[in-house]
Formats: sequence, C-alpha cells, structure tokens
Amino acid sequence: QVQLQESGGGSVQTGGSLRLSCAASGYTGRRYCLAWFRQAPGKEREGVASINSDSSTAYGDSVKGRFTISHDNTTSTLYLQLNSLKPEDTAMYYCAARMSSGGCHYLVRAGFDFWGQGTQVTVSS
Repeated sequence: QVQLQESGGGSVQTGGSLRLSCAASGYTGRRYCLAWFRQAPGKEREGVASINSDSSTAYGDSVKGRFTISHDNTTSTLYLQLNSLKPEDTAMYYCAARMSSGGCHYLVRAGFDFWGQGTQVTVSS
C-alpha cells in the first residue's frame, strides 16, 4: 500500500521560502502521478502542483512562477519548493499520489487515491 508523509512546513514571513518534502513508500510501478494540494480553514482543498512519471509538471494558477515541484526517484521523495510566499499561501499542504500517469496535470482532488497527513505552512506579514 502506498504511504505518504509530508514534512518541512513551518512559519515564515512574506517573501520567504520553504521546501516541503513527501516521503513515499509502497509503490513499485512505473507509472504514477504525484501532486501537492493545500487547504486553508473553511476552504476547499486546492491543487497546487503535480508531476507524473514522465516528469511532466503542472501548477495551479495561484502559484505559477513561485513554486516548483520535483521528484527524486532515488529516494522516492516528492518536493515542493515554495518561494516568494504570501499570506494567502497559508494552509495545510498535502501530498497525494495515484498509480497511473494520465491526466496528472488536471490537479483534481478526486483523481488521487493516496494522501499524506499534511504539513502546515504559515506565512505572516
């Protein structure tokens, strides 16, 4: 069974940076879709970024140009580099995965089968 665990969240000021990590285990297949979502209190879970097994990436409009998703196959770790952080980036950040690669760029929550428990990012002004 695929298991995901996020880390790297914290509190930063506007304009700061963080790098989130998601350690993955339990998946041995070739094709996959990995993603980061975020959710603030009272809001829907929002797609942030995705990367598939072909290393194709996609980003939500609100984070384009500021965040970068990457995956290290050697360590089975998903990363999200968050730069130029804004208060509106404050949320619980979750990593997600599914064992196929098609449509990964859609960043649809229902398209992912496995989820981590989240790591909190707080950006203050």
